[in-house]
Formats: sequence, structure tokens, C-alpha cells
Amino acid sequence: MGASLFDPIHHSFGTLLDYNKDTFPYKEFVLGVMATVFLWEEYLRFRYYRKLCATEVPKALREHVSQETFDKAQAYGRDKAQFGFVETVFSLVQNALSIVYDFMPWLWNLSGDVMFRLAGYGSEYEITQSIVFFVLLTVFSTIISLPFSLYQTFVIEERHGFNKQTLKLFIADTIKGHLIGGVIGMPFLAGFLKVIKLGGENFYLYVWLFMVVFQLIMVSIFPTFIQPLFNKFDPLPEGELRTMIEALASRISFPLTKLFVIDGSKRSGHSNAYFYGFFKNKRIVLYDTLLEHSNNEEVCATLAHELGHWACNHTVQMLVFAQVQLFAVFYLFSQFVNNKAMYTAFGFMDSTPTLIGFLLFQFLYSPVESVLQFFVNMNSRRNEFQADAYARELGYAAPLASGLVKLQLKNLGAMNPDWLHSMYYRSHPELVERLNAILTPAHGSKVEKVE
Repeated sequence: MGASLFDPIHHSFGTLLDYNKDTFPYKEFVLGVMATVFLWEEYLRFRYYRKLCATEVPKALREHVSQETFDKAQAYGRDKAQFGFVETVFSLVQNALSIVYDFMPWLWNLSGDVMFRLAGYGSEYEITQSIVFFVLLTVFSTIISLPFSLYQTFVIEERHGFNKQTLKLFIADTIKGHLIGGVIGMPFLAGFLKVIKLGGENFYLYVWLFMVVFQLIMVSIFPTFIQPLFNKFDPLPEGELRTMIEALASRISFPLTKLFVIDGSKRSGHSNAYFYGFFKNKRIVLYDTLLEHSNNEEVCATLAHELGHWACNHTVQMLVFAQVQLFAVFYLFSQFVNNKAMYTAFGFMDSTPTLIGFLLFQFLYSPVESVLQFFVNMNSRRNEFQADAYARELGYAAPLASGLVKLQLKNLGAMNPDWLHSMYYRSHPELVERLNAILTPAHGSKVEKVE
């Protein structure tokens, strides 16, 4: 036979594909990776926490930030960092114990028992059992994570003035979210597994196409049908701001069809703005919290930045990268899905369910994913600089800078970051870096000047 199209991938991922050997210590490898990632990320958290304990406003921010606001931002950051440490330790212990004591095989067997008692189905109904497993896993995960979600919302966010939602709204959102997740997730999971079953050795291609179609459908229906179940969308009233935004869209040939204001203040004091839609049907959404603390010029500057992502094709770029990554994941999974040794190592002695195989593969793939995420964040920061430069070339340098400062102050964002922590975690450049780039025309972003 001739050379395979995927020989280069086999060569590049040779070490990873060697995991198919029966003697490979799968469980020990996963536990070792978990511990290594935990130690690395806690080292970064420690570096950042030391910065959060500083009491002096950084020199570069002194003309923008008062001592009082800096102290509030530092306190907010420390609370989040301390909570994050507790949550991460708990998650590490929980995941390690579930692997060591074979929680997944137990839950898989329990799902089989539930399926048999409710419908009389046996183990030959693997897809049905996988759906029951998915439901039970969701229930367990929700129960375990609920105390953390409640503490984060009603203690940390409440303490620093960001939480606006009541316990009743929190519970309603949780129930609503799970119901919607079930209505969408169960048919999706059934289709996902069916495509793999029917796809044969080349299932990775078919399941990848299935995922592409599913993502496009979700991108279409989420803002139109799902998000309105949680938030109210009102048309932006006629007036100066609407006229300015429409003029901006017309100036750069952005196909704006609708302008909305969303009641973000219903749940949080944080603010945002974004656009969505395909082709010639774009819609812009402004958070009411953004309108509260920004003037019209600053709102337009924020939108000019967002539209810079559209003009520079960042959305398409990220979409293409995500699909390539997804294809690689499914191809690599196809090398493991029938590996009996992998299932046995994690306690599945008598069965090799496809869903379980995919979950176990995610454990093995996690080191690669961590490295890729680092490069994704690095590219994202580059894109943010380009979008800022685009807004600057449109003449919004000063209002964009002042708007970013207001946004940072309003959200009590990081004002004394650690460079290594930021490089690993942040998808956006730090405030000082962005201000320097916006207010320095010599910054080297490749953006065409718009007339």
C-alpha cells in the first residue's frame, strides 16, 4: 500500500500513539500529569498572589487609578485567587480519587442498572446507557460544584459589589440551564456516538463533519433562542448613540442589521459588548452596564475594537484553528478507541464503551491541550493588539484608552499582574500594554487605514 495521508501526523505524535502498547501505565500517567499541571499552575498562582499583596499603585497606572480603587482591585483579586486555590485543590483530590477508586466504571455499571430497571434494556443498548451515564454524571457534578458556585456568587461577587442576582434567580438559571442542556445534549450525544459506530475506521472524518454542523447550528440558535431565555434584549433607542454606531458600521461596511441592549445588570455589575451573526446579517449587543459608565465616544470606541476583530478576520481565524484542532483530536482518538488495555487500566474489564473511551482519551490528551491553549492565548493577545490598532486608525485612540481604563476600574481587573502568570493564562494583554500600544502610533500592528 502507498503512504498514508496521515503519516506525518503519526510521525509527529509518535510518542502519543505509542500509548497503545499494552504495558503503558495509563492510570499512573494521567495521575502524574494531573499532579504536574497542578504544581505548575499553583506556582503561577503563588507568583500572582504575591503581586496581589502589593500596596503601591504601579507607576504606569498612577495617573489613571486612585489608591482606593487599586486597594479594592487587589482585595478582589486576592479573594478570587484564594478561592481558586481551594477549588483547584478540591478538584485535584476529587479527580485523583475518582481515578484511583474507579468511579467511572462504578457509574457506568449504575447507569446500566438504572436503564434495566426503568426500561428493561441490557448492555447491548450502549448509546442509551451512555445517555443515562451522561445524566448521572451531570447530576453528580452539579451537586459537587454547587457549593463553590454559591460561594463565588453570593460571597465573593457580593462582597465586591458585582452580584446582582437573587438566590431565586440563581436556582432558576441552574434548573433552566440543565433542562436546555438535556434537551440539546442528549440527542447530540446519541448522534455523536451513532456517527462513530457507523463510520468504521474513518469515523473521525464523519464525526468531525457532524461536529462542524452542530457548532454552526448552535452559533445560530444560541443568541436567537437560548440566550433570550435568560436575558432581555431591547432595541437600542433612537438617539445620538444609535446614530453614531450606525455611522461607524456604515463607514467600515459592517453589515449591521440590529442593535440590542441586554440587561446584564440583572445578574452582574460586569460589562461587555459583542456582535454575532453570519454573512450580511450582523447584530450588535451592548450590556446596559457598559452604557452606565461609558460615554457615547467610549462605547463607539469599544465597538470599533470589536469590529476590528471582524475586519481582521479574527473570528474566521479562530474558527478555522478550532476545526483543525478538533479534527486532530478525533483522528488521534481513532487510534485509541479500540485499545482494550486503556479501558482495562481504568477499571473497565468487560466492556469498551465509546463514550468512556473518549473521556479516557481526554485524560491522555490533556498535556497537548495545555500546550495548545498557551499558543491560543498568545495568538489571542496578538489579535487584541490588532483590534486596538484598528480602532486607533479609525480615530478612537483617546476614547478607547479612557474606555479601557473605565472598564478595568469598573470590573476591578488586575492592575499589578505577574508577567509569567499573564503569559500562561491571559487571552487579553494587560491594561498598561494596551494603553502603550494605543497611544503610541509606532506600534507594529498590521491594520489598513480606513478612509
